[in-house]
Amino acid sequence: MTATGTCGTRMFSAYDGTALAYHLVGAGEPLICLPGGAMRASAYLGDLGGLSAHRQLVLFDLRGTGDSAVPDDPATYRCERLVDDVEALREHLGLERVDVLAHSAAGSLGMLYAAAHPGRVRRLALVTPTAWAAGVPVTAEDRLSAARARRGEPWFEEAYAALEAQLRGEETTGSAYPFFYGRWDEAARAHAAASPRQLNRAAAQVFATQSAFDPPATRAALADWAAPVLVLAGERDGVPTPERATEVAALFPEAELAVQPGGGHFPWLDDPGWFVRTVGAFFDAGLRGVPANGVR
Repeated sequence: MTATGTCGTRMFSAYDGTALAYHLVGAGEPLICLPGGAMRASAYLGDLGGLSAHRQLVLFDLRGTGDSAVPDDPATYRCERLVDDVEALREHLGLERVDVLAHSAAGSLGMLYAAAHPGRVRRLALVTPTAWAAGVPVTAEDRLSAARARRGEPWFEEAYAALEAQLRGEETTGSAYPFFYGRWDEAARAHAAASPRQLNRAAAQVFATQSAFDPPATRAALADWAAPVLVLAGERDGVPTPERATEVAALFPEAELAVQPGGGHFPWLDDPGWFVRTVGAFFDAGLRGVPANGVR
C-alpha cells in the first residue's frame, strides 16, 4: 500500500477467517494505530489531535471491537494472540516495514509485535503505554498518587472516592474518569461518555487477565532491537506515571522519553499541538533531534 489520501473503512480476513476492520484517516504514509482500552474500538483515537495531517492513520479495530467481527474462539482475544492480527494487517496493506503507534493497553501488544517481528517495524511510538508484557506494573498506589496531585480540582473528592472504590473492586456511583484527562472539560467529558459503548468488556477480561506473558523473554528480545522508539507519557497520568514510563523506555536500546506537560492518559486531547509536533517529528525520519529534560 502506498501513501494515499483515501479515507474510509476497509475489511480483511485474519488467519482464522475472522473479518477485521480498519479505518483510514488523513493523507500521507500509513501509520498503523493500535487502540487500548483494553479492547476499545479505535474510534476514540479520532485523528490523534491532527496527526492525520502528516500521516495516514490506519486505525485498527481489534477483533470483537468496532466494525471487526467477534471471533469464534474467545481465547484469541489474548494479547499475545493478537500479534498475528497485526501481522495480517501489515501483509494486507502490502507494506514491507511499518510504523506503529500503540496507545495504553496496546503498549503490550505493540511491544510483543516488535519482539515477534523485529524486522517489520521501522519505528514504534508507545503513547501512555501499559507494559504488562514486559513486567512493568501499574499499581494502585501509582494511580492514587497521581490522582492526589489533582487535589485542587473542584471534582476531586467525588472522583477520588470513586477511584478508591474501583481499586478495591467495589461498585460505585461516582466516576474516576476525570483523572484520565489533563483537563476535565467538555471535550474530555464527551470522550469519556463514549467509552462504555466502545469497549468490549468480555474481550478485555481475556486480554488483560488470561494473556500468557513471558516478561524475561520479551525484555531480552526488545533489548536486542535497535529500531527507534518513542515513549510518550502524560505529566498528570497514573497509567502509567512518568516514572513508570521511564522504566518502559529503559527496555529499548534506542528509546527516547517525552513527558507532555499537563497531559493525561489521552494526551492528544489535552494539547493537540504539542502531541502532534512531538509524535510527528519522531516519525519523520528526515528530522534529527536530541532529548532534553524529557522532551525531544
